[in-house]
Amino acid sequence: MVPVMSTVRLAEPATAAPAPKGRRADLIAVGLAMLVVAAAIAVGLYYNRPGSDVVIYAFAPPLFGLWLPHVGPGSIAAVVLAILVVTRGPALAARLSWRPLLALGYVTALAWTFSLAMIDGWARGFTGRLATEHEYLHEVPGITDIPRMLSEFSSRILDFQPNSWTTHVSGHPPGATLVFVWLDRLGLQGGAWASTLVVLVGCLVVVAVPVTLSALGEQDAARTVLPFAVLTPGAIWIGVSADGLFAGVTATGIALLALATRRRILALPGGLLLGFGLFLSYGLVLLGVIVAAVVVLTRQWRILLFAALGVAVVVVAFALAGFWWLDGYHLVVERYYQGIATLRPYSYWVWADIAAVLIAIGPAVIAGTRRAGAAFLAEPKRSFRDPVTLIVAAAVLAIAFADLSGLSKAEVERIWLPFEVWLLPAVALLPSPGRRWWLAASAATALVVNHLVLTSW
Repeated sequence: MVPVMSTVRLAEPATAAPAPKGRRADLIAVGLAMLVVAAAIAVGLYYNRPGSDVVIYAFAPPLFGLWLPHVGPGSIAAVVLAILVVTRGPALAARLSWRPLLALGYVTALAWTFSLAMIDGWARGFTGRLATEHEYLHEVPGITDIPRMLSEFSSRILDFQPNSWTTHVSGHPPGATLVFVWLDRLGLQGGAWASTLVVLVGCLVVVAVPVTLSALGEQDAARTVLPFAVLTPGAIWIGVSADGLFAGVTATGIALLALATRRRILALPGGLLLGFGLFLSYGLVLLGVIVAAVVVLTRQWRILLFAALGVAVVVVAFALAGFWWLDGYHLVVERYYQGIATLRPYSYWVWADIAAVLIAIGPAVIAGTRRAGAAFLAEPKRSFRDPVTLIVAAAVLAIAFADLSGLSKAEVERIWLPFEVWLLPAVALLPSPGRRWWLAASAATALVVNHLVLTSW
């Protein structure tokens, strides 16, 4: 769990950069985002037409899933929860004591995420998501010797050999698979337990992001962000994809670094979690941009030393067990181009991936991110001292690096969840009178997408 505390002020708190006025500009930004999404859908459908010689391997472009309008057991619960959070959430966030508020936010996020998953049904939307032939659980029964698995892991990454790992196991460092092996060793076998773990850990982002802002001296922003974190459209993929678990682990690590301004020793477990994050997904190395932003804002460089020690402990432990991260990374890049990555065109996905992100973050974050960008352009020096704008800028930069690399063509609505959650602070820049409407728009985005698309995660 993320440690919590009352408001923590740094020795010399920076004055928050004022959110630029411009509701019309916010609406224009959202309108342009909708045009990008519409273009990604139109071009994707064109590529998917019969006889097309372009293969994008995504049947509900730009999302990975199928166009399938449907309702399910979770539909009514999801709508009711959305209405309750929109009508009551902002007021509760403003007046409740901090720790009870975080607890309420976390529980509500669990309910919202589970209800979204249940729109697809118990088996199709929850228990079966991590149990397909491409997922981690497929390999778990065959892993009877963990030390041997780690020492042989890299040799089984490449495809077209008798003992090749299945798609998701080969595409990630062994830490991701180990999580589900450990769960199995505890006697919690099967898709239901695996999905439950993912949702429980993934929803920690609803606590971790506000706690980070509070620890950096932005208590008002933290309270503003919490209802938006609960109703984020990204919850569709927290329930259930393993990337939701990755987001929860790493967001908690970053929150511990921020809390280390008062208790420096917390940077060590923060580093351990971030170090383990490197062994959950190779792309999470880009979280270093967000970590750097948090450390710069704390202005306590010893925190970085404790965190680095935690990361080093994890890296050394895996190396001693026989897995070297860089070897795995280079083999994964080779494996990536053994598969559908050679078919999916970079010229489409380099911008369609951004369309998928726009869906996953929703209109409120889009408008808030526009304001963060405007603040940086207007007052760059001041913005570098403001936690909200600097963290949002770092998240944008991480996504840009990931996008330009071409190593995630499609499926980024889930793959980039660990970066997307750090765009949530942008909603604190939205003017107070209209925030409830923006919150409603976020909830509506999640409900529409989840009812129109049968996502694969």
